[in-house]
Amino acid sequence: MPSQPRHKNRLAQETSPYLLQHAENPVDWYPWGEEALARARNEDKPIFLSVGYSACHWCHVMERECFENQQIAELMNTRYVNIKVDREERPDIDEIYMQAVTAMTGAGGWPMSVFLTPELEPFYGATYLPPVRAYGRPSFPDVLVGLADAFRTEREEVVAQAKELARHIEQSGLLDARGTLDIAVLERSLAASQERFDPSWGGFGPAPKFPHSSELRLLLRHALRTDGARALSMATFTLDRMAAGGIYDQLGGGFHRYSVDREWRVPHFEKMLYDNAQLVVAYLEAFTLTKEPRYARIATESCDWALREMQTESGGFASAQDADSEGEEGRFFVWTKSQLEAVLGAERAKHTAAYFEVTETGNFEHGKNVLFMPSPREGVAESLGLSLAELEASVASAKRELLSAREKRVRPNTDDKVLAGWNGLLVSALSQACQVLGDVRYLHAAERAMRFVLTQMRQADGRLFATARAGRSHLNACLDDYAFVTQGLIDLYETSFDATWLKEALALVEVVETRFADTERGGYFTTGSDHEALIARLKSVHDGALPSGAAVHALNLRRLADLTLRTELQAKAKAAVDSLAALASRHPAAFSQLLIALDYELAPPRQIVVTGEVSDPRTQALLASVRSARRPQRVVALATADSDRSLIALTRDKNAGLGGPRAYVCESFTCQAPTDSVEELLRLLNT
Repeated sequence: MPSQPRHKNRLAQETSPYLLQHAENPVDWYPWGEEALARARNEDKPIFLSVGYSACHWCHVMERECFENQQIAELMNTRYVNIKVDREERPDIDEIYMQAVTAMTGAGGWPMSVFLTPELEPFYGATYLPPVRAYGRPSFPDVLVGLADAFRTEREEVVAQAKELARHIEQSGLLDARGTLDIAVLERSLAASQERFDPSWGGFGPAPKFPHSSELRLLLRHALRTDGARALSMATFTLDRMAAGGIYDQLGGGFHRYSVDREWRVPHFEKMLYDNAQLVVAYLEAFTLTKEPRYARIATESCDWALREMQTESGGFASAQDADSEGEEGRFFVWTKSQLEAVLGAERAKHTAAYFEVTETGNFEHGKNVLFMPSPREGVAESLGLSLAELEASVASAKRELLSAREKRVRPNTDDKVLAGWNGLLVSALSQACQVLGDVRYLHAAERAMRFVLTQMRQADGRLFATARAGRSHLNACLDDYAFVTQGLIDLYETSFDATWLKEALALVEVVETRFADTERGGYFTTGSDHEALIARLKSVHDGALPSGAAVHALNLRRLADLTLRTELQAKAKAAVDSLAALASRHPAAFSQLLIALDYELAPPRQIVVTGEVSDPRTQALLASVRSARRPQRVVALATADSDRSLIALTRDKNAGLGGPRAYVCESFTCQAPTDSVEELLRLLNT
């Protein structure tokens, strides 16, 4: 007999792959929206809010153990209105209730499990909950029954506690942290990084270890600002250890989410678009500063991974790759010695196993190995009786064959929704990769992705949608989306010098200033003034896995001010930095992106104009010189016969000379004599 079609719940109408993964659960799931909220109010039922994302390993575990369990589903359906949220689509909801869970438990994470009153006020929070008591956690069924009973029999106390917590969360969005930041906070930031630095393995703090891209980029700026070897060493040592570790995909390029251990050996295997976008920029900046080819290689391989595996047919980039395949975390990525031998033969497998420390017992589950390179390669080569060049050549060919063999495995799922903000970050990274590495493929991919965002994820009034998939764009964009897309647009302009990108950047900045600015207390809200009313309107002030949108916006404002000579943008940029001064002064380690903006302000930044036609090799030589300069505190404009000098006011009165293209280097809008010498231009930029 043909199999009966499985029941589908309301999530079947959604676009998020994470929500669609739950569309056949026996749970009567709702997406977040008025239908679910009205039912909770009308039936006076508590809400169970489950927040996660498609690449989350423990989200999958809780689904298999609990949400696919018919008895547990009946408990949920009888006693609760159940809402499932993709945190990547709704960072506003995630931010509010993560604050609640952290306040109640002292920690957060995903899956996030929150119990709400019909008025959306949280009264209990947790992360993963098992089907039976385990891992020191109560069972999910016990929690469901106990909280439903408490909501019914101890209503007054439950509601009072929920209202108090909701008031606490609301107050956090009303902070006034204005002040003035100066160079002293940069010194404290450097000291904080030194205190937390792991001198043995790089990175900051104990396991689990995250990349901390903004902190690494700030360290590179500390190195330039102080001419200090210590700051440079902390940054490059960390970048080297990550690139050699299991957190980096040694075969396919790109970084996994984080390392579960101190040594960067065993990762949590999901790959996030935003992590890789930020790390590409960190490695590019390290290459520009040190001229060490290994940093360019990692940036190249990570960009190529994004183009190969993450670009959708629309041109936008998918958001994430799963940690699991065939029901096992990391299965796609790990190897046994016998698997190496089957692909490479005994002799080359011996070389490769030694290079990546693959053993019979393994360094991961079930005797399998994550590939990583902890040993000095010279010692490995000597132990095998090879020269380093011979070993490197052997492993290079082995990596290609192993990657080809790996492609035949069952791949992890890809969450192919296109998120505006994360695409902005990757557009920025690809644009800078084109500038530094000279590969025009990256520019073409960046332009295509940005065109998709601006045409297919744009509302009629010019605002952005947050997410797009399967021909449908929806949900209002948040501050991060606008800030990251604007950053990508500015970097696109400085790569292609198409003024259209700057016009679009200025239009998005106007949306932020009009709809997101807190005109009473300074700073910027996460959501716009016309956004859906939630229990609080928060401000995402510090860096997390993503850089602070407010801090990125501050630097965007300053860069646009330097290109357009609009003094009001410069004033807004300073106000944006100062709006978080009180917090950044106390906790500089949490504000690396803001301090990058401050460092730009204090450098002082250079304004550079290259004159000449873009097709002229002499123009390209001058641009290459600019792009190879060590200091990142700069803006770059190209003045051609067709330049829009009313828009890009920095280019006014700057023209090619009788001898052809030349460059102007300005500080605080005072320009030195133009030069047509690549060597002289480099001298001016690096002093």
